[in-house]
Amino acid sequence: MIKTWIRRLGWLLLALLGLVLAAMAVYLLRAQPQESGARTVPGLAASVTLARDGHGVPTVTAASLTDMAYGLGFVHGQDRAWQLESQRRIGRGELAEAFGPNALETDRFLRALGVRRSAEARWAWLQSQTDEASRQSVALLKAYSQGVNAGRAAQARPPEMIILGLPLQDWTPVDSLAWAVMMSWDLSGNWNQELLRLRLALQLPDDSRPGTPGRSTLARLNTLMPAYPGDRLPETADYPALYRELGLAPQATEKLAAALQGHAPRSGVEGSGSNNWLVAGSRSVTGMPLVANDPHLKLQSPALWYLARLEVPGMKVAGGTLPGLPFVVLGQNQHIAWAFTNTGPDTQDLYLEEWREAGGRTEVRTPTGWMPAQVLEERIRVKGGPDEVLRVRVGRHGPFISDAGPGADLLAPSGKRYALALRWATLDPQNDPIAAGIALNQAQSVDAFFAGAHRFAAPMQNMLVADRTGRTGFIASALVPVRSSANDLHGLAPAPGWDERYDWQGYLPLDAMPQERDPARGWIATANQRTVPDDYPHHLSHEWALPYRQQRIEQLLQATPKHSLDSFAAMQADVQSLGAVPLLPWLRAARSPHPLAAAAQATLKEFDGSMQAEQAAPLIFWAWVRQLTVGVFQDDLGEALFERAFATRSFRDALHERLAANDAAWCDDRRTPQPESCADQANAALTRALDELQSRFGPDVGRWRWGEAHVAKGEHRPFSRVAALRPLFELQTPVGGDTYTVNVSRVNLRPDWAGALYTDDHGPSLRTLMDVGTPAHSRMVQSTGQSGLPWRATYRDLLPLWREGRAVPMWPTEPPAHTLVLQPQ
Repeated sequence: MIKTWIRRLGWLLLALLGLVLAAMAVYLLRAQPQESGARTVPGLAASVTLARDGHGVPTVTAASLTDMAYGLGFVHGQDRAWQLESQRRIGRGELAEAFGPNALETDRFLRALGVRRSAEARWAWLQSQTDEASRQSVALLKAYSQGVNAGRAAQARPPEMIILGLPLQDWTPVDSLAWAVMMSWDLSGNWNQELLRLRLALQLPDDSRPGTPGRSTLARLNTLMPAYPGDRLPETADYPALYRELGLAPQATEKLAAALQGHAPRSGVEGSGSNNWLVAGSRSVTGMPLVANDPHLKLQSPALWYLARLEVPGMKVAGGTLPGLPFVVLGQNQHIAWAFTNTGPDTQDLYLEEWREAGGRTEVRTPTGWMPAQVLEERIRVKGGPDEVLRVRVGRHGPFISDAGPGADLLAPSGKRYALALRWATLDPQNDPIAAGIALNQAQSVDAFFAGAHRFAAPMQNMLVADRTGRTGFIASALVPVRSSANDLHGLAPAPGWDERYDWQGYLPLDAMPQERDPARGWIATANQRTVPDDYPHHLSHEWALPYRQQRIEQLLQATPKHSLDSFAAMQADVQSLGAVPLLPWLRAARSPHPLAAAAQATLKEFDGSMQAEQAAPLIFWAWVRQLTVGVFQDDLGEALFERAFATRSFRDALHERLAANDAAWCDDRRTPQPESCADQANAALTRALDELQSRFGPDVGRWRWGEAHVAKGEHRPFSRVAALRPLFELQTPVGGDTYTVNVSRVNLRPDWAGALYTDDHGPSLRTLMDVGTPAHSRMVQSTGQSGLPWRATYRDLLPLWREGRAVPMWPTEPPAHTLVLQPQ
């Protein structure tokens, strides 16, 4: 009897296993996108053809722009359904509804910031306009949204939604506009720098005494966050003294600032930038211009970018698209090729707003007295918990982002209450990112491209363009605020919101935008460096990226008389770090009693800053730099603030300057009784670095490898943080390079969420190499693959090409592997 029951139980378990496997097989089949045949869909005016190559890159052929937008939305919906859903929830501030209380703080920030409110206002403004460009933008957004929804509905929900138990919800035009706001957020980091200055102003000690004016808090702060090399910071009011006069409490302010920067989507991260360059026909082996681009953005799985080719009568365009938007962002059409890098203008200002409750309403102090603030209630749904109602306020400068923190009064001294508001040009509703993108896709000359560029409001980009007549150009255009000549903070630190001298005075006129056409040198390049000359009369930024990538690009451009796409590809793969050069004498001179010191110095003997993944020297260098930066600066900032600041900046500029000056005052550790010199710090840093590396990689220096620590991680949201699912969803690969190489791979000096040091989470998210004269030679690649389904080969098939500096054709070179025809109902 027992044997019989055991046998029956065994058959039952086998049957259940069979049912599970059958269900999984049915799901995998239903989740696959339809790539061949025909499908009838609602919303089209005429048939659209979707022809995919072997890598899943589609050519969308349509009879009109609106049907093209529908077709692009359809393939985005098919291949990136979860990415779109994740982006939709970010734009709406609805992450906690999917992920539970751990996402609540981010939702609070997004709701306080008002991303969705801004997108809704922009959509309403667009619909109210009567010009042809606005009407076309409205039609394209509607068609794109219909395409996304049809593409997602044509197959089973993606695995993320199945596992999380989330229903499929429609994509809308407002979601596209909200995602445009979030892309601008990613590239607009000035608020981070202002908030860090506020924190430092209240945390740094003031050692000034008669005869030593350089040790004031403001001077120390400017040493930690110095001017761009060769520049000088403008003279400002003593804002540390101002904050003390206002009575801001250091501990409460630090708590709020840390919460805001910890919960906001990351923006303005060092190493998040881009490279682009072009040569004119006079410097090209083809006699026609060549253009290269590699935007450095957050690495994720699947990639941020989706490669596509779009064809309608009168327009053929190919390159990188962003799921959520109905056009090619970076690429090439029949007449021009173009490339972007982030300009990094100062388009954000923080304000300390004094407020009070009076007569049952919230009032904000202004230059003319007290005025009511707008008060809104945002209901946030929380998975596994009760809804939360968030009270958010908006004043004359913009949203009170401190409403997302642990308490709106945390900046308040006794008797007065302050909040922190953000003025950000991107939140202004009267701009049309769709018209700007389509204008570039359709441009047929440098002049037409410049006209389209003037439609861009945000984010400001260094745009390079070349056309088939041989013309080349550079333009950077966006909404850039004008600050009053009486503004004595110059956008560097939070300003009193009740003082009118800190109010913006409008925006720079279009004819003031930086631009250049057909330079005699035969090339143009940008890498987030300062792009305006000393005599440029307007303020763009104090936060340019360090110039090492730009300097290396210029070296490589000038080293070859006539360039080809192959020489451009070699430039994109270059891992020579000019940012390491100033520190190498200090490292080679460092002495340590560590038993591995001799082997380490032998390894470093020929090291010239080439960050090769298979070498040990880059690993030793970066471990030493991290420990040296800690030794020089942590005692002044305090351990907690220093570690948090490491998340967005490396303090490399400050370190170079202090070592160049052999600054004993900074190199001395104020926590110890004996004085330390900069050489002492270099020696101690080597010992600590070798302790760290021996513990992690063993005692054989010859077996250490930079690529073993420096791994490019394409994080998957949310399953990178689920141990059982991470191997399926997250893509990783060892990489060389560093934060300052042309082949950028940001080095994280603060441990990532998994506790790893030196990982790379920002890099060349897309690479394009474009031949204007012979487009068939152009090529492109992104960092993962086209599909969002991790069991498909096209989820990861581009990763090896990306790692090795190879690419796929930008334009079709072979018959399509699959063709699907969408037919109107």
